[in-house]
Amino acid sequence: MKVRTELNAAFQKLGLRQALPLDIKEKLTLTRIEQWYRHFDGKVYVGFSGGKDSTVLLHLVRKLYPDVPAVFSDTGLEFPEIKNFIKEKDNVVIIKPKISFRQVLEREGYPVISKQTANAVTRFRNTKNPKVKERILAGRGKYSLPEKWVYLIHAPFKISDKCCYIMKKSPFHEYNKKTGRWPMVGTMAADSKQRELAYMGSGCNAYESKSPMSAPLGFWLEADIWAYIKKYNLDISSIYSLGYKRTGCIFCMFGVHLESAPNRFQLLEQTHPKLYDYCMTALGLREVLKYIKCPYTTKQLELDL
Repeated sequence: MKVRTELNAAFQKLGLRQALPLDIKEKLTLTRIEQWYRHFDGKVYVGFSGGKDSTVLLHLVRKLYPDVPAVFSDTGLEFPEIKNFIKEKDNVVIIKPKISFRQVLEREGYPVISKQTANAVTRFRNTKNPKVKERILAGRGKYSLPEKWVYLIHAPFKISDKCCYIMKKSPFHEYNKKTGRWPMVGTMAADSKQRELAYMGSGCNAYESKSPMSAPLGFWLEADIWAYIKKYNLDISSIYSLGYKRTGCIFCMFGVHLESAPNRFQLLEQTHPKLYDYCMTALGLREVLKYIKCPYTTKQLELDL
């Protein structure tokens, strides 16, 4: 009962902050940035993806501390427009994963539906414990598998949630360890339920986390991001002018089944045909998307669901 009460209070507090006007949010965010910077004696950096959220964060951070580096993980999965935009920025450190996305797919599996679903499928396939299998199928515990996705257990390809860790998180962890710097990232509670819960647990600055991280934009909304860009006339990547709302890894399939047409792959077919052909054929995404009954082309006659 106490936990539920505390969670409700945290949720209400977040709602109040999300309703604040932009100028107040700016001041609060600058305060969080300053606190983070001072706590670590300036040994900090901005995790910079080249997307609109991290672009806004970098602008805010460098208002106070112009010399703070931006760190970009070059996974090989970024739009060319994003890479070109990042080249225009000063003081950007580029890090890379140890293996390619193609190797991740071969060794671990494809990222489909969501991290939780992919993880549950992997656990079910790998365990020999019948009780664990039963809990997963019964929807009990952290690694439960929703009934509608149970058929993925029999998919003719590997499924995994490890892609993000291998391609992005691991290189950043190594950078943290090597430099002694701690990250500020452009994530917001409004991005997902997982990030909402993380924000309510630690606020913007997670000092006590096993891997300390600051999310100074935690209580912002997407509308605030666009309003800030307009207010300061910020340059953002040209990828947004092509109709993309997200600029993460090009070939990621997490959440694509929830998107309305044109989804990310239907759009990719029109804007970057060579990248589209590569991921559909060389990486095998066409067969995976067929299997989860997700449209992957705008050419309806080619659709085979």
